[in-house]
Amino acid sequence: MSLSKYNMEKENLSVVLHSQGDLRLEQRPIPEPGPNEVLLQMHSVGICGSDVHFWQNGRIGDYVVKKPMVLGHEASGRVVKVGSAVKNLKEGDRVAVEPGVPREIDEFFKSGKYNLSPTIFFCATPPDDGNLCRFYKHSANFCYKLPDNVTYEEGALIEPLSVAIHACRRAGVTLGSSVLICGAGPIGLVCLLVAKAMGASQVVITDLSADRLVMAKELGADFPLTVKREDGPEEMAKRVEGLLGAQPHITIECTGVESSVQAAIYATRPGGVVVLVGLGAAMTTVPLLNAALREVDIRGVFRYCNTWPIAIAMLASKKVNVAPLVTHRFPLEQAVQAFETTRQGQGVKIMLKCDKTDQNP
Repeated sequence: MSLSKYNMEKENLSVVLHSQGDLRLEQRPIPEPGPNEVLLQMHSVGICGSDVHFWQNGRIGDYVVKKPMVLGHEASGRVVKVGSAVKNLKEGDRVAVEPGVPREIDEFFKSGKYNLSPTIFFCATPPDDGNLCRFYKHSANFCYKLPDNVTYEEGALIEPLSVAIHACRRAGVTLGSSVLICGAGPIGLVCLLVAKAMGASQVVITDLSADRLVMAKELGADFPLTVKREDGPEEMAKRVEGLLGAQPHITIECTGVESSVQAAIYATRPGGVVVLVGLGAAMTTVPLLNAALREVDIRGVFRYCNTWPIAIAMLASKKVNVAPLVTHRFPLEQAVQAFETTRQGQGVKIMLKCDKTDQNP
């Protein structure tokens, strides 16, 4: 779309959360990019569990929705306007958006762990607006050009893929690792893809849902394991060991459910690593002594940093295929229906299409 055409279409339909349970589609002004920013015409934006959680609960932990906020942070789009100081992008470039942009050059930024900067801007985390809209401005340094063989939807899926890259990196997944992944939702599934790409030889993945495990099997899981709510954590750990013939080196916990976190610790080999990706209760009871006495390291994960270039390289080289994760697509106008579909747990990843003139992947 040429700039003149974009000027004529002066509408910026946006998905705005006003307060708990109050999700609205409304027109907002098209923003003007600053010197180091670009204006994007959004193309594909995935719905994340956190978007739904903010909608349903009005908060996640200490992040509370106090004023209307645009949702969405898994996004890709096309540059339609470039700030005066921007060198790396030009009009027409297709880009993936990294939603976390540090506001200051603090110790975390300097050490390369900018995701931990307390003042970071982050799309759709109160009070910062997200990008589930037609037009959105963002720091040019955090927009990454997509190669021609990577689709917009794949570009949007770099966000969840980044969580997996960061988690697998923190876990130390390498050639020959055996890995247990707890939970086969979108994040568990991308962790499976990334663990395999990083050299994991055997992956067990657990879930309550048989459907999710069918998808996991199709994506390369060696041992899908159906769990029941009443299963004991130690018994679960034994089943995992039985499947692998030994305890896994690494467990990536993607549910946040207390019993699953307990099972993750029991299941992991002495000297191994448990990475906590899923978010559960603020206070969770775990067998800490068991972990301590067996030197099982428990590591946290907060989003990601320095992952977009890696993810783009993995997608462009076809080392990872995220396309099957997208099970539903809705035009932006049907955002409320799309959110309802996500809330009901239908499908895996639901994609909103923000460009009226191009609804392709």
